[in-house]
Amino acid sequence: MGSIKAIITGVAGYVPDEILTNKDMEKLVETSDEWIQSRTGIKQRHIERDPDKATSDLVVGAINKLVEKTGLDVLEIDMIIVATITGDHTFPDTANIVASKIGAKNAFGYDINAACSGFIFSLVTASKFIETGTYKKILVAGADQMSSILDYEDRTTCILFGDGGGVVLLEPNQEPDGGGIHDAVLRGDGEGAAYLHMKAGGSKKPTTVETVMAREHFVYQEGRVVFKAAIKGMSESISTLLEKNNLDIADIDYLIPHQANKRILYGVADYIGFPREKVLINIENYGNTTAGTIPLCLSDFEGNFKKGDKLIITAFGGGFTWGAVLVEWAY
Repeated sequence: MGSIKAIITGVAGYVPDEILTNKDMEKLVETSDEWIQSRTGIKQRHIERDPDKATSDLVVGAINKLVEKTGLDVLEIDMIIVATITGDHTFPDTANIVASKIGAKNAFGYDINAACSGFIFSLVTASKFIETGTYKKILVAGADQMSSILDYEDRTTCILFGDGGGVVLLEPNQEPDGGGIHDAVLRGDGEGAAYLHMKAGGSKKPTTVETVMAREHFVYQEGRVVFKAAIKGMSESISTLLEKNNLDIADIDYLIPHQANKRILYGVADYIGFPREKVLINIENYGNTTAGTIPLCLSDFEGNFKKGDKLIITAFGGGFTWGAVLVEWAY
């Protein structure tokens, strides 16, 4: 009997109905559709306008689709991990709220905050619970309601982000050639915090009237620094992952990168010599949904994958955090 591997047995994505196009953005800030598309590849993004909805509802929307597709019994779910930086509350964790909303009475869970790398960090974490035989059915979600922390007067950031997310179901596979999450290279460097963060709202700088008036509860980013660091971080983690597993670029069927900026994605592909046509991109439809981009991408391109395909999933996020995961598709 081979060692237990965690395999993805289902995937689903979810976005709110309302669409904010680049033309709509032109009415909010000094920008243009041509400028946004040429620099980011984004054409539109989805925004949650209902004041009673939060990130947990994005996750629940994705889980409901997953349940419909796979026939999953929510009472069989052992664990839920939610990657997000826009949790419903500072506490309790969003995963706990999600479990309650879907009736997963036998599950426990928690959130992981690693910004745009949150989903891959969560995926690897969950895989270890499967590999040890501790649990058999784990939901791993990545979702962010970025509109809740965007300054729609800041044209450098508000054009980039949208709301949405997705979820995968992990289960054990003991078949010798049954696929699974094979390996990962995960990295972090807190020195990057200065270039991509939210200035206030945490214990270092708690919320006050002054921080709200100073508009310090929105995403802050130094784009040029992040752009260069993202290409370098993702490229190097992919190269390390390939070397560790004695693989070449030609052995990989698809690259699924965090959808931050189309120029970054092609920059990574060109840096490592990966064919652009095998880089899966859907940023034009959603913008950057932070922890939600990768599961959304997996959901959108699910029909492209066949059993045995080798995928590399990679991300880069605030912190800085980054990494790459080697996945063999199982269905």
